Amino acid sequence: YTPCPHGVAAAEIAAARKVGARLVCFGDGAYPIALMDIPDPPPLLWALGDIELLNRPAIALVGARNASSLGQRMAKSLARGIDAVVHDSALMTRTISVMGGGVDVIYPAENVGLAAKIAKTGLLLSEQPMGLVPQASHFPRRNRIVSGLARAVVVVEAAAKSGSLITARLALDQGREVMAVPGHPFDARASGCNMLIRDGAVLVRGADDVLAALGEIPAPRAKAVATTSEATKDNTDPEVRDTTKAQSGPAENTDIGGRILSLLGASPIAEDQLLRDIGLSVQTVAGEILTLELDGRIERRAGGLLALRG
Repeated sequence: YTPCPHGVAAAEIAAARKVGARLVCFGDGAYPIALMDIPDPPPLLWALGDIELLNRPAIALVGARNASSLGQRMAKSLARGIDAVVHDSALMTRTISVMGGGVDVIYPAENVGLAAKIAKTGLLLSEQPMGLVPQASHFPRRNRIVSGLARAVVVVEAAAKSGSLITARLALDQGREVMAVPGHPFDARASGCNMLIRDGAVLVRGADDVLAALGEIPAPRAKAVATTSEATKDNTDPEVRDTTKAQSGPAENTDIGGRILSLLGASPIAEDQLLRDIGLSVQTVAGEILTLELDGRIERRAGGLLALRG
């Protein structure tokens, strides 16, 4: 090992000062106590936002980046349910987003608005230096921070081989509780969760199951509670998504058919729910639904329900 050149360190500190990030060092009073217990705690963390969240009770919600409509609704209902019991603040606005690159590098660019909201009401966190563009190799190490900050990791949707299962394994190694939401056996996005449950993870049907498994949750020192999420989708890991990410936007409008297919699974959902999730006009989406139905890629079931054709 060699010392970091003075000029490099000075440039990084200047970059952090420019965006308002703070350096939190191991042994610092602001350093998260939970991370001190893991085998390889990061010696340095850059934090942008409310650093008091680092020592509040936390639950990690992780899952597939291409989450289905049912998976999105489950993630939202879990967050609201836990929040209602633990504290007054909304979990969705008190999120710790652990990033794969520097806290000043938001990737892809569509997440800039989301990252700004998290920095204002929650916290962006990274062990990587300022200005570093995230690479695939950064995320397995990033995941140990996600699980390390939390009392439990809840996997909402995950394929058999995914970044979410890496986080679940790390959580087990760190002595954290692992929980999973079951899914349809024909839906590949549920296979990882079903495997976790088979191997002993707590089955989660809603927030009550999470609270029952955790028992009494310590009261925070101030009026807030944090959740950890696997980045503001700042990453290149296709199986990791931030549950606070809105699932519609200009970047997705160019492939409405692909968006419909990503939201559907083996378990049918109501067509009107699908329309709400996509957030586009009925006229725009209806034509794509019909095209996919005629192509044999989706099927319509009784009661106005839609599902992927098996």
